[in-house]
Amino acid sequence: MKNIILNKGKDKAAWQLHPWVFSGAIKRIDGAPDNGDVVTVFNAENEFIAFGLFHDSSRVAVRLLEWHPDQQINEQWWRKRIQKAVEARRHLLIEGKNDTARLIFAEADFVPGLIVDKYADYISIQVHAAGVERIKDVVIDELNKLLSPKGIYERSDLKSREHEGLPDTNGLLFGELPPEFVEIIENGIRYQVNIIDGQKSGFYCDQRENRALTAQYVKGKKVLDCFCYSGGFTLNAFHEGAASVTSVDSSALAIETLRRNILLNGYSEEAHVAIQSDVNKQLKVFAEEQQKFDVIVLDPPKYAPSRSSLERASRAYKDLNRRGLLLLESGGLLATFSCSSAMDIDTFKQVLAWAALDAGKEIQFIRQFHQPDDHPVRASFPEGEYLKGLLVRVI
Repeated sequence: MKNIILNKGKDKAAWQLHPWVFSGAIKRIDGAPDNGDVVTVFNAENEFIAFGLFHDSSRVAVRLLEWHPDQQINEQWWRKRIQKAVEARRHLLIEGKNDTARLIFAEADFVPGLIVDKYADYISIQVHAAGVERIKDVVIDELNKLLSPKGIYERSDLKSREHEGLPDTNGLLFGELPPEFVEIIENGIRYQVNIIDGQKSGFYCDQRENRALTAQYVKGKKVLDCFCYSGGFTLNAFHEGAASVTSVDSSALAIETLRRNILLNGYSEEAHVAIQSDVNKQLKVFAEEQQKFDVIVLDPPKYAPSRSSLERASRAYKDLNRRGLLLLESGGLLATFSCSSAMDIDTFKQVLAWAALDAGKEIQFIRQFHQPDDHPVRASFPEGEYLKGLLVRVI
């Protein structure tokens, strides 16, 4: 047996079903487990707590999997976890309306270290943990049985793999290589997604519901979509009758893909302006030009990857939102987001209040945004709640 014995008083989180055991909580390791091995975790009184995946050089030394001592972590266990996660998303896949969803969301689905996204007939996966790397063939086989995709492509080019001693791995795992652009449908809108070279696993399906909700406010309005990527908020805005949309992103590939998606859906090119630029610099240019917008979307990348960076990130969020608010008149709307799990919603509201104060604006919070149900949050793992947003009205 390969056992992990925790220090006295360091077992509370594990008893409460939190999936991470940090290295500092470990008193003793018995049996010399290799990285990626399944280990049994006990408290200081030698009481069973859970089974988990071990790694000696990661800050998260054990990723807990199963809290029932009569279960075996074998191939069938993994297959059942994958089946359960996929079946929980079936309702999201509606022919002609939506063929894209996150199928497995790591710890939230009790499969730590594994992300699986479905894009039409193709599947994109990311592996974060050495233990999951070992059973990758089982994952691929089960996904093939459940969904019969044309191809399964791996995008495991993640910084987190360094901590697990894993090299970057990108490539085809099953079936056909995805074309340069895979056509998908989300909210009844068509997109061309680059699975091989695009950001993350190819697309940000975590904003599916928030795009549709924000678009309810844009009919006949002048819209600014910042950090637009492939045009999720832009296309939803046109779908709901926006008079014009200006889209800004620093990525040339993002702007190219966005333009493709505008044409794909038959929206007016004359009503759309695409700008490749740093967003903060471009917001400053708009202010100097005395431009104003009716609705602004700010969907930046992760500014706070950890709690230690929260103070610096708060300043960055404040400055970004201040610049956005300066471009809105009374009655204007700001849809603003944070994908940093370290930034909770109360802190984000405070940041917006500071931004409004600095901009000389009075604001109201009129809607709160969340990640959708294919990105669930386990009650025992609040860290899984990373995406939050606010719809703000300038008074």
